[in-house]
Amino acid sequence: MIKADSKFYWKLFKSTFIVSMFTVGGGYVIIPLLKAKYVDEYHWISDEETLNMVAIAQSTPGIMAVNTAIMLGYRMAGVAGALTGMLATVLPPLIIITIVATFYDLVADNEYVKLDLKGMQCGATALLLNVAIDLLKKQFSKKLILPIVIILGTFIANVFFNVNIMLLVAIDGVIGFFLMRDKKYE
Repeated sequence: MIKADSKFYWKLFKSTFIVSMFTVGGGYVIIPLLKAKYVDEYHWISDEETLNMVAIAQSTPGIMAVNTAIMLGYRMAGVAGALTGMLATVLPPLIIITIVATFYDLVADNEYVKLDLKGMQCGATALLLNVAIDLLKKQFSKKLILPIVIILGTFIANVFFNVNIMLLVAIDGVIGFFLMRDKKYE
C-alpha cells in the first residue's frame, strides 16, 4: 500500500475519472487505459497485476471498470482508496448519461453523433488489438509452450467453434491453477 495523503487521493481520483471517461466500447477497453496510466506512467502496478485485476473484475458481479477501480484503489490505499476509485469511475458515465437523457431527442437520430460513436468503436478496437499484440509478444519472448498453447487454444475455441468466452476463461483458470504453478511461468 502507498502512503496516502490528499495529493495521492486527488491523483487517484483524477486519473481514474479520466480513465473512466474514455472507457468507451465496453469493459475491455479499460485494459490499455489501465496499462498506460497505472503501469507505464505511475508505476503503481505491473502488467501482470493489471491482467489479474481485470480477470477478477470480469468474473465478479457488476461492471468490470468499477470492479477494477475498486480493486486498484484498495490495493493502493485500502478502503478509502477503493471508495475513491469507485466514485471516480461511476461519475463520468453518470454525468454523460444524465446529459444524454436530458437531450435524448436531440441526439438520438443525429448523424454526427452516430459517426462519432462509430469512430470511438474503431479506436477502442485498435487499443484492444494493441494490448493483445503486446501481451502475445511477451508470452512468445518467454519461449514457454503452455501459455502460448492456452492463448492459441482459447482463440481458436472462441473464434472458430464459438465456445462461450466465460467458459474459456474458467477453463484457462483451472489450467493455470493446476499446470502453471511453476515459477518459470511468471
